[in-house]
Amino acid sequence: MKKKFSVLMASLFVLALLSFIPKTSEQKPWPVPDAAKNKANPLKGDAASVATGKTLYNQHCKSCHGTKGKGDGTKASQLDTECGDFTKDLAPQTDGALFYKTSEGRKDMPSYKKKIPDANDIWAIVNYMRTFK
Repeated sequence: MKKKFSVLMASLFVLALLSFIPKTSEQKPWPVPDAAKNKANPLKGDAASVATGKTLYNQHCKSCHGTKGKGDGTKASQLDTECGDFTKDLAPQTDGALFYKTSEGRKDMPSYKKKIPDANDIWAIVNYMRTFK
């Protein structure tokens, strides 16, 4: 009986320790088809577009990606994958790639093509995301 209890306690201790190990910050590449990557943003990054994007971002994205796009939203710790840091990760990506990723999603990142059916609204989110630096 004592041996079973000791094994159980040791197992629980190991599980508790594992829960404190941070998720890997290494992200697997997210391939984007060339046609999507090269797609031009039809919206100018003007104040109106950015304001629309901010409203939609706060409604749909902030809970995971955080207020300032650092990947530290209130739900981020519950995810199996890292949210990324938009202040660092966006610069090398095209607007088309960001639109594609937002529309299609993968793993913990849901697809937004049905939740945000107006493509211009997703483009507005892309414009807002570009303000994170």
